[in-house]
Amino acid sequence: MIGARLPLAVEAGFDVAGRVAVFAPAVGADLSALSGCEVISPLRPVHDYFTGMGLTCRTAPEGRYDAAVVCVPRAKAEAHVLIAQACAVTDGPVVIDGQKTDGIDSIRKELRKRADVTEAINKAHGKLFWMTSSDKFADWAQGPALTDGGFWTAPGVFSADGIDPASEMLAAALPDKLGKQVADLGAGWGYLSAHILTRDEVQAVHLVEAHHLALECAKRNVTDPRAQYHWADATRWAPSGRIDTVVMNPPFHTTRNADPSLGQAFVAAAARVLTPQGSLWMVANRHLPYETALEQQFARVEDMGGDGRFKLTRATKPRRRT
Repeated sequence: MIGARLPLAVEAGFDVAGRVAVFAPAVGADLSALSGCEVISPLRPVHDYFTGMGLTCRTAPEGRYDAAVVCVPRAKAEAHVLIAQACAVTDGPVVIDGQKTDGIDSIRKELRKRADVTEAINKAHGKLFWMTSSDKFADWAQGPALTDGGFWTAPGVFSADGIDPASEMLAAALPDKLGKQVADLGAGWGYLSAHILTRDEVQAVHLVEAHHLALECAKRNVTDPRAQYHWADATRWAPSGRIDTVVMNPPFHTTRNADPSLGQAFVAAAARVLTPQGSLWMVANRHLPYETALEQQFARVEDMGGDGRFKLTRATKPRRRT
């Protein structure tokens, strides 16, 4: 991981003096080799973690930086955007770090066609190298854009290329009556919320989303005044009042490997915010083991069908815990 490679980069001559922007580090990343660094990330859990560590965190860079570190994500389009952002705001070297399983070798090959990069530091199943900031990557910069379906999305946002088929299945299965207060946990760019707001009975839909850019896209896609936007970790979100219905297509990746505990935490969060007679409507990949969590958190769990890829579940009567 980056914490194993950064000290070696410093020893090899990476100058970390001054203001350093660190783009998209993961929760738990060891940045202690850097002084004066600021974390740049759209993710609320990342902000909560590094703010708790005493670091400055931002959703977008502010001003000029003396150096930058880009932690390469799995999505290549998002990696391109981060590198372009880093070069645009940095006057000194730009470090690129990533795991081999996340495509760091491919990124390095692309960069070598446009800039002079150092030899790679290989450690902990990843690579780190750096280059001088350059304006040669301006074409990699991308912001929110309209898809063919008429929705705004952006690189790094879930289902950036269009409507997710699991969410589409869930939207089609939702009943006409959902109650007055509805929460969309992990709302993404707002597809499910837009569908929910076609119901006149609904007084408010709470779009709860941890990815700041996804929520900014949702604000463009869902303009109904009944929509309320919350940049928050859905597993920790606390509404001001009880919710009648929760809908969700929960994420199940924090790294390349599936992490069912994330979806299980979403189930627990739904049970916590619902009224005693409230309902959860959820779609998930069929192989994910959510049944035990659902039965622990709800008195009634119903299989609402699905297909070979996805399963639909309705859970009611959340169990209250002291």
